[in-house]
Amino acid sequence: MSDEFDLSVVMPVYHGVDPAHLQRALDSIYDQTLPAAEVVVVEDGPLLPAQIAVLDSFADRRPPLRRVVLPENLGAAKANQAGVVAATSPWIAKMDADDISLPQRFATQVAALRQGSYDLLGAAMYEFEGEEANVVGVRRLPTEHADIARYFRINNAINHPTVVYRRALALSAGGYDQPRFMQDYDLFARMLMAGAVMHNLSEPLVLFRADGSMFGRRRKAAMFRCEITLQRNLQRYGLTSRPRMLANLAVRFTFRLLPPRLMRRAYARLFHATRPA
Repeated sequence: MSDEFDLSVVMPVYHGVDPAHLQRALDSIYDQTLPAAEVVVVEDGPLLPAQIAVLDSFADRRPPLRRVVLPENLGAAKANQAGVVAATSPWIAKMDADDISLPQRFATQVAALRQGSYDLLGAAMYEFEGEEANVVGVRRLPTEHADIARYFRINNAINHPTVVYRRALALSAGGYDQPRFMQDYDLFARMLMAGAVMHNLSEPLVLFRADGSMFGRRRKAAMFRCEITLQRNLQRYGLTSRPRMLANLAVRFTFRLLPPRLMRRAYARLFHATRPA
């Protein structure tokens, strides 16, 4: 029987994902103490035989695994949007193909949704390198709606790999769009301006794979172009002023121009206020 808090997991995968990481990500979904109603995997372009074999191995599992096949690699924004459109549950639970949801994630988030009047619910997450036990930090963000709204003026206030949100509201706000690499921030900003009530749990519910390449990607030229597009969008939505937009660009460009080692230290100081024991 369907429930008003049923979850559809949306997880894009492309050829660059390690098949072992994909296997572990799917295992973590199917090991939940509270199962989702369905798992929607979006194949973002042709996959490797090993990746296809992993997906095939879940064909008879419950909840059902549904596969949306995109003929070419279109990127995370279009892949996520295709998954949200294909989903059939009232709520979307986002999942990346190389991260790990802790067994209590869905049960904890659904319990919070039942108790509060939220439209979007995120959580803290552990960041790890290499082995799962090698946790290098805990990324926590503001928990209360008013603080989340203020934080959105300077940075994304939601850990995308942890989020659960109302499907209908995300679609009515325009869904995942551009800019590339920052489509989640852009979507959540539009949802916020459309009246979405947001909350973050302080409990870490996801293990996020944070290897060294994460910092190298932040220095790509395309990232700088996306920053400009995003900041212009935030001003257009009415979330920020022009002076705030310019200040954000100055800070974010300075951060992205740091050498990777200094960038890592700055990132840890900004987001790892609470270290693992």
